[in-house]
Amino acid sequence: MSQPPLLELEQIKVVYNQVILAVSDISLRVDAGQIVALLGANGAGKSTTLKTISGLVSAERGQLAAGAIRYQGEAITHAPAAQLAARGLVQVLEGRHCFAHLTVEENLITGALARRASRAELAADLARIYDYFPRLKTRRHSQAGYTSGGEQQMTAIGRALMARPRLVLLDEPSMGLAPRIVEEIFDIVRQLNQQEGVSFLLAEQNANLALRYADAAYIIENGRVGLAGPAAELRGRPDIQAYYLGQALAA
Repeated sequence: MSQPPLLELEQIKVVYNQVILAVSDISLRVDAGQIVALLGANGAGKSTTLKTISGLVSAERGQLAAGAIRYQGEAITHAPAAQLAARGLVQVLEGRHCFAHLTVEENLITGALARRASRAELAADLARIYDYFPRLKTRRHSQAGYTSGGEQQMTAIGRALMARPRLVLLDEPSMGLAPRIVEEIFDIVRQLNQQEGVSFLLAEQNANLALRYADAAYIIENGRVGLAGPAAELRGRPDIQAYYLGQALAA
């Protein structure tokens, strides 16, 4: 028998405050070992989709009103965020969220607290993160709030990796960063995927960039999927910008 998808969404519908429809009909899948891009303009429903998967949408008075979510073949539709993180599903929120008054290394360590890692495990995991993010090793004793935007994004990703995840939900990793730093971060995502088998579902407005790194992509507009397929095929479509801008959905 074939293995079930690592993650599967089936026609999910999400509302805020019981009245505001944010996501109306999104179905997607992430297979083990894949990088999948969730593309769309600002307000299309990308962040809401990721937060619904990770269980964080309820903190913003959001609610999954219909549909189903499965992780490793099991229903997680109403699973709490802490339980999902313990099972290897973690999210890196949009906006480079760090504990500003903690050092970079202290921020990283917080990512391993839920699994109660030993000192030896912490040391090994920190060494692993610093191999991927040499900048963080240099700044490890600096307060996170005084580091650059790129370093804060790397800290947020590194903290998620300290949980030893199978699937990382990465929200707008390029936002507000210089192109050189963005390329560096996406290169590291690819390394993690190829060398450690970490799967990624990343929400991104920069379609051209994301399609270069992803295996598959879903383009959403107004809370529903307008176009989906292998990233290589979508890169070659002459109408990709029309779909991305939401023009083709009305056709």
